[in-house]
Amino acid sequence: MKSINNKELLQNKNLAGIILRPNSKELKDVYLQIKEKFEQHQIKTIIDKASSEMIGVEEGYPLETLANECDFLVTIGGDGTLISVARRSIKFSKPILGINLGTLGFLTSVLPEELDNFLGDFLKNNYAIDSRMMIKATINKNKTIAFNDIVIKSKSVIHMVNIEAFVDGKKFNSYYGDGLVVSTPTGSTAYNLSSGGPVVYPLTDAFIVTPISAHSLTQRPLVLPADFEIELKTPDVDGAIVLIDGQDTYELKQNETVKIKIANQKSKLIRAKERDYFSVLNQKLNWGK
Repeated sequence: MKSINNKELLQNKNLAGIILRPNSKELKDVYLQIKEKFEQHQIKTIIDKASSEMIGVEEGYPLETLANECDFLVTIGGDGTLISVARRSIKFSKPILGINLGTLGFLTSVLPEELDNFLGDFLKNNYAIDSRMMIKATINKNKTIAFNDIVIKSKSVIHMVNIEAFVDGKKFNSYYGDGLVVSTPTGSTAYNLSSGGPVVYPLTDAFIVTPISAHSLTQRPLVLPADFEIELKTPDVDGAIVLIDGQDTYELKQNETVKIKIANQKSKLIRAKERDYFSVLNQKLNWGK
């Protein structure tokens, strides 16, 4: 993967804020081992309040405090944990290191057993920070941030949904099927991929618009520049539901709108320099096997 200039690396690495995967009391021993590794490399750590209460360790702090005071954030879990933290901490623009305990690990780049070697390189500035596009969505008057994707689906699994799509105020398509995915390039390997959409290099700025099980064979995925504003609505009396990264759900009534723009801030992900995106694709998607 293309390297990032050293001027974009962290100036200070003295304090890390740790966030654990929710509802995972079994992570206490893993947390203590990881905390010890950071301390062995002279990096102090503090933990967020929800995590500390979950595993019963030292006093924790609100995520906002961690994002404000720490030099960088550390998630322990899977990609879902990292996505949640990236969404909630975006305004602080703090880089995030994901330690992978999950099953997929497209975003969480370091395994616990690799942490000691990684931290040695990290302190020598032998690492990279990637900036990933995020989505700003306005659902009626509700404003939210998406890291991977925004999905509009029917409220009922037995009914299809009609979605009207506009770009910069001009209608360009009507989708009829199980729903529609609007993803970031980072999210192109998530729901978008399973719906038949393309894989897009994650450091690109673009929207990927992919129909889910479209009723018409003429409906195909579309890649749009990120400087467009996309507006979606449904004329269906029953409305629809809107899913944000599979983590938050909103109800969309008839003719109410979802407005989608590129977010002003980007998420910053810390990775080992040798972690190549195309090797990850080969490994995770079994390409060429």
